[in-house]
Amino acid sequence: MVTEIFSSMVFDDATMEARLPKNTYKALQRTIKDGKHLDPEVANVVANAMKDWAVEKGATHYTHWFQPMTGITAEKHDSFISPKDGGKVIMEFSGKELIQGEPDASSFPSGGLRATFEARGYTAWDATSYAFIKEGVLCIPTVFCSYTGEALDQKTALLRSMEAINRQALRVLKLFGNDDVTSVKTTVGPEQEYFLIDKAHFDARKDLIFTGRTLFGAKPPKGQELDDHYFGTIKPRVAAFMKDLNDELWKLGVLAKTEHNEVAPAQHEMAPIFTTTNIAADHNQLTMELMQRVAKKHDLVCLLHEKPFAGVNGSGKHNNWSISTNTGINLLEPGDTPYENAQFLLFLAAVIKAVDEYQDLLRITVASAGNDHRLGANEAPPAIVSMFLGSDLSEILETIENGTAYDSHEKELMRIGVHTLPKFPKDTTDRNRTSPFAFTGNKFEFRMLGSSESISCANAVLNTIVAEELRQFADELEPATDFKTALHDLIKKTIHDHKRIIFNGDGYDDSWVVEAEKRGLLNLKTTPDALAHLLDEKNIQLFDSHKVYSPVELKARHEVKLENYTKVVNIEAQTMLDMVRRDILPAVSAYCQDLATTAEMKATFAGVDSTYEQETLKTLSGLSGSAFRTVKKLEQDICESKNAEDATALADFYKTTIISDMQELRLAVDEMEVITPSEVWPYPSYGEMLFGVR
Repeated sequence: MVTEIFSSMVFDDATMEARLPKNTYKALQRTIKDGKHLDPEVANVVANAMKDWAVEKGATHYTHWFQPMTGITAEKHDSFISPKDGGKVIMEFSGKELIQGEPDASSFPSGGLRATFEARGYTAWDATSYAFIKEGVLCIPTVFCSYTGEALDQKTALLRSMEAINRQALRVLKLFGNDDVTSVKTTVGPEQEYFLIDKAHFDARKDLIFTGRTLFGAKPPKGQELDDHYFGTIKPRVAAFMKDLNDELWKLGVLAKTEHNEVAPAQHEMAPIFTTTNIAADHNQLTMELMQRVAKKHDLVCLLHEKPFAGVNGSGKHNNWSISTNTGINLLEPGDTPYENAQFLLFLAAVIKAVDEYQDLLRITVASAGNDHRLGANEAPPAIVSMFLGSDLSEILETIENGTAYDSHEKELMRIGVHTLPKFPKDTTDRNRTSPFAFTGNKFEFRMLGSSESISCANAVLNTIVAEELRQFADELEPATDFKTALHDLIKKTIHDHKRIIFNGDGYDDSWVVEAEKRGLLNLKTTPDALAHLLDEKNIQLFDSHKVYSPVELKARHEVKLENYTKVVNIEAQTMLDMVRRDILPAVSAYCQDLATTAEMKATFAGVDSTYEQETLKTLSGLSGSAFRTVKKLEQDICESKNAEDATALADFYKTTIISDMQELRLAVDEMEVITPSEVWPYPSYGEMLFGVR
């Protein structure tokens, strides 16, 4: 039963209430809900109860589970055992061990914050996210910081941003008389796309093993042209995987809700119910880890790369973001009469202004070498950040700006034309899957995130930029003598000044690129293009003023992102060289020898046609020569890259020169694959991988 296994491996609120003394439980709740300091004695009691519960569940070790700037999680396991007299051991776990850990900070990406001789770093318990048991280990969600206090992880900034938006939202809500509201939190439901392929095919592809994506691959006879995979019948092997995945996620309290086939062959999606943002970030990291682990049990491999196969859709992560109060009010819920809902309109205006003024930051949060293949590729939002509001909301904002009356109308009923089918209200707006940032009823769907990335960075930025606009709004409205007039004027001015970011049309249309440029919107096509804006003065000031990133921390993240981009592309380039030199060219050369031998043999027989052998040999010889020359150029350019002056220059060199070489090499190799027999070609084909799971 789902209700019986759900959260069974989580030290959740119900478990804490049942196992902790009342005073301890109340003290811990004050820490979780109000941010109060946790007394060491309380921590000791909590640690002992947590240990007893974990041991009963079969755990022998514990770990501080954290999210360094690697994109994945990290953990170091320590057992509960302590020696006692007589050569025996007892199981112990102290409050100090619960609260603080010490990993090697210099071994993780730090952007220069930690050198090799400055190894000390700390993990600290995030009491707002429940501990859980994974693979027999008690996992304690933590943040990770350096010896000097700088954040070295994804989560610290996210928690800081949640405090920032809470502070500023409360100021605004007080102006509307919401004195009962004591906290405001953002919530997120991240939809996760992924591919499943047969493990045997994965193991036979060096590119998948080393980079997570196919660097070569000719288009199969069928791709996604028929649109028959999307929402299609789930194949038995995939259904078995999904069932096991759901069971594992539910045990860990992850609210896995929806599963279906996605557009591309072998592509699927899992969507959870929304929850508090930092918990959603933890759950999404767990989801990605479990997808990969459960897949192996079914002799499958889960690919989380943004573009594992060329020619079919890549994978994203749709970040459904909203703002809610502790009294249960969704601040992005328009209500039945949004044109009269001034509080909603003000929060909406804050988001509009934030997305317009910090479009560069939103683009930066989704920038990666993998996502560069996906954004703007007619399968994902373009690299230009814009907002979709739909016709109704856009009309409301237009009437406010122009000072005209809004003609409200009841929801239209859907009439399908079959009398036996029920009538139901038609939504007031359509969905726009080409929009990077779309309003979808009572939340915004940030659709640009890459499938393999942590959601922490994107939501930390989203929280912070909205917090900044709410701060400006509160500063302007708090001293106003006529609140209603000041409020109306503020909303009207915000709409007028920032309406350029609103676009309800087709983001895939080439005309939008021209229109966006006229509006002054940024079109940052690649990761280096985007990262060039991270350290702009306005961005440094934004994060520093809200204490989300210090200038030093922001500079470090700039370095980490640049280095990661270059390293990823370099690994891909080196993998291509290895595949072509050691496998592809030798295989093609041997086949050319066979062709030449056969052609020569046929020439000895009168009337025997050797056109196929001769023309194929000529074509393959030309292509292999071209590939070999490109291999040599790629090798030379990689050597030349070492002359780059700094990380920025190196990333730019890889963006232009190295990637261009890789694209040229792929063209030649993919053409060779098409005319080389499948038994000769050294790697599984796209057709085998995309349609091999039955």
